[in-house]
Amino acid sequence: MIEGFVNANREAIVPLSLRGPEGQAREVNAVIDTGYSGALTLPPSLVAELELPYVLSSRATLADDTEVGFSVHRVIALWDGQPRHIEAHALGSTPLVGMLLLDSHNLNIEVVDGGSVVIQARE
Repeated sequence: MIEGFVNANREAIVPLSLRGPEGQAREVNAVIDTGYSGALTLPPSLVAELELPYVLSSRATLADDTEVGFSVHRVIALWDGQPRHIEAHALGSTPLVGMLLLDSHNLNIEVVDGGSVVIQARE
């Protein structure tokens, strides 16, 4: 089970432990974004800090129809107590958890300031 909280901006936040290829580690708070179909976005500065391996370049259309380019990198994230090898999109200024990472999990959000966020694997 993963537990987080809802902040004053009504964003669902979960803690995430990330590791780079040489063991570099960083704890971040990630916003859950149910409108994002990928697994994880990370700020380019964090990608550089963790020295994450480059996979490829890609493009996407955002909700406001803006088209953006970004690079894709490999990262190890501790997810529900298990290390997962994830392809993260280097984009934006805030880590985002998307629907691909939430696949096969139940998500419960108490949408009030300070409310609870609980993610559980489906049985």
